[in-house]
Amino acid sequence: MNMANKNTYKIAVIPGDGIGLEIVPAGIKVLNAAAAGLGFKLQYEEFPYGAGYYKQTGTFMPEDALGELQAFDALYFGAVGLPDVDDTLPAKLFTFKVRTSFDQYVNYRPARLLPGIEGPLRNKTPQDIDFVVIRENTEGEFVQSGGIVRPEFPEGMATDMSIFTRKGIERIAHYSFQLARRRKHVTNITKSNTLIHSLAYWDRIVEQVSINYSDVEYRKMYVDNASANFVLHPEIFDVIVTTNFIGDVLSDLGGAITGSLGLGPSGNINPEKKYPSMFEPIHGSAKTGQITDTIIKNLESAMEDNVPNR
Repeated sequence: MNMANKNTYKIAVIPGDGIGLEIVPAGIKVLNAAAAGLGFKLQYEEFPYGAGYYKQTGTFMPEDALGELQAFDALYFGAVGLPDVDDTLPAKLFTFKVRTSFDQYVNYRPARLLPGIEGPLRNKTPQDIDFVVIRENTEGEFVQSGGIVRPEFPEGMATDMSIFTRKGIERIAHYSFQLARRRKHVTNITKSNTLIHSLAYWDRIVEQVSINYSDVEYRKMYVDNASANFVLHPEIFDVIVTTNFIGDVLSDLGGAITGSLGLGPSGNINPEKKYPSMFEPIHGSAKTGQITDTIIKNLESAMEDNVPNR
């Protein structure tokens, strides 16, 4: 959003299901506090899409929903899925559909230990945990290309194929290095020692892109090592670039070490702003009220101190 050119923003609110109905109103309190402090306005319109909508209508959202949502400046989404709805459907028919249709190829997931939140790592402070996972959001392991053949027979088999394109890798790598110019360095988290075709190609393209950013330190780390260091030495990370699946898992761990999975924000971003971006919590939290109040206090303090938004 370019606040210099616009004062009022239209937000499509999609609470969804389950915990989404609780955390979205809490999140709107934070959005309103930010808007009041920074001098812009937000207009909300709510949509009932999700698994509950699917139970009533047979679809997670109407056929014309994407066209309607495209008219908004941003989407604010809660959660999707219910225990009595097939768990393979929500991502396919809602989350991935929005991400791919709106070309939200950047998944931006910061992990930051906020003042006032007690984290689970006893010797780490807010100065130690402050990094962001940049996850490629429309390709990789989650393209859902595959199938199941003769599942009830001894020779039954199932496949899921990962897809990595040069364009997809290059654009997420450029985004990460450009972000790191405002921060410190980029860590490419990979598993190319065993996925010797797909992730070796990923590594090669990311390294080629890194040559264009001589002012940014670049390093590569296998996901095994990265998982351990998220807990042991989170202070060594700054901007992380990684694949769809690896980023999905690691960003959950990032949320956990900041005190709660409910503290993990997620931006599904179309950097060119051709389409609206969608913002959501990674997971819900039973401490929503307490955490919301703490976030608002930190937000108000930051605005009073004129601390730049990283």
